[in-house]
Amino acid sequence: MSVYVDIEKRLGSFFLKVRLEAENETMALLGASGCGKSMTLKCIAGIEKPDRGCIVVDGVTLFDSENHIDLPPQERRVGLMFQNYALFPNMTVLQNIRAGASREKNRTVREAKVRQVMDRFELAELAGHYPAQLSGGQQQRVALARILVSDPRLLLLDEPFSALDSHLRFRLEQDVRKVLRSFEGTTLLVSHDRDEVFRMADSVVVMNHGSVDVCGRKKEVFAHPKTKAAAILTGCKNISPLKPCGDNTAIALDWGIKLTTAEPIGHATHLGIRMHDICHGAGENSVSCRVVEELENPFSYTVMLCPKEADCKVPIGWELDKETWHTLRAEELLIHLPPQAIVLLEDK
Repeated sequence: MSVYVDIEKRLGSFFLKVRLEAENETMALLGASGCGKSMTLKCIAGIEKPDRGCIVVDGVTLFDSENHIDLPPQERRVGLMFQNYALFPNMTVLQNIRAGASREKNRTVREAKVRQVMDRFELAELAGHYPAQLSGGQQQRVALARILVSDPRLLLLDEPFSALDSHLRFRLEQDVRKVLRSFEGTTLLVSHDRDEVFRMADSVVVMNHGSVDVCGRKKEVFAHPKTKAAAILTGCKNISPLKPCGDNTAIALDWGIKLTTAEPIGHATHLGIRMHDICHGAGENSVSCRVVEELENPFSYTVMLCPKEADCKVPIGWELDKETWHTLRAEELLIHLPPQAIVLLEDK
């Protein structure tokens, strides 16, 4: 099943302008808080109305400003799971899930669907419990069951793990991945967690200040983020403005060093390299550095380096495992930044 979204909406000084397409996949909307991710989902679900544009799901037009089409939420067959799950507090688990099946008028068929989805999510023993009596994980399972029993064309998950601790989040991610693999349709997942996006999604839309910054297959976006905002959101910590000095050479102004790149500089305004892509020893783009700080993480070290005899304004971060750092630890080190690991970025 496919989804096509091309909408605009102004909210005071904030302007949302989003265009995306997906089909039979999990697409993640990745971005910082306030960039318009959740608003996009609300427009698709019919909770908010765009100022202009169109929304089409599986060939059915849900919204079209030019043709004055605006289906009410209950007719869109779009399942939206909110961050807080939005369960009815005065209804039991069974009643909440029955509410999701209300479109089915045949009582026998409706009850069969409810029983089936409750068995699937192992909720039968909790049928008489109210939401306040459930754990966060149990509430999430009920919310998903209530959505899926309605036979949605499209699943919308708005930061479904944000309210959970890290251990429970990891366990429930596994459960949700199983649901998404069995769902015969498209899912849009909102998140600001790059690791969660990489584990859950097939493709990624990076949003920045209300608009789409970068869109593509997950691995391509992480390997070649193209913009400074996308690089930051996908976890690149070492980013410097650049000054071109050749087709494939530039000075990293924050680090005060000249670097050769694998790709032509073109219109790039910044360059970056991920902390784990820095290499020890001599090689292309070798740099002698002073160690200015070492930060111990649970399973690694982040070593902050300043190139010697350079106007270094911001240290370069290098992440390496603890055993390697214990072997290499010194006040000065030689590293190199492989050209193929340097990403060229535009500051949109």
